[in-house]
Amino acid sequence: MDSVMESRIVVKRVYEASAPGDGYRILVDRLWPRGVSKEQAAIDEWMKAIAPSPELRKWFNHQPERFAAFSESYVRELETDPERAVLAARIREMAEKQRVALVYAAKDSVCNHAVVLQRWLTS
Repeated sequence: MDSVMESRIVVKRVYEASAPGDGYRILVDRLWPRGVSKEQAAIDEWMKAIAPSPELRKWFNHQPERFAAFSESYVRELETDPERAVLAARIREMAEKQRVALVYAAKDSVCNHAVVLQRWLTS
């Protein structure tokens, strides 16, 4: 994809205030974020199924030293699951028309699945 698509699919932590520039906000976590109301989250859509499998998420356990292996496994899940393929196509279609924010709850802004998803969607 081109740099225009990269600028249209962004990642944002759910605990940051929503902003008009976020565009269409998609929660890409399988679990609802702790301590956040639906109003605070300001989510337009919740795509639980595009998140990493529970087994992969639990194995990764937000350990930065596992991030490379986690990323490879998550991309493999994204590329082989038909349901995720449909969701990814929808995100890409939306991003052609407007900005899309992939919203996540992880504390680490670098080593998390939303970053992997963004990179994969825009590659």
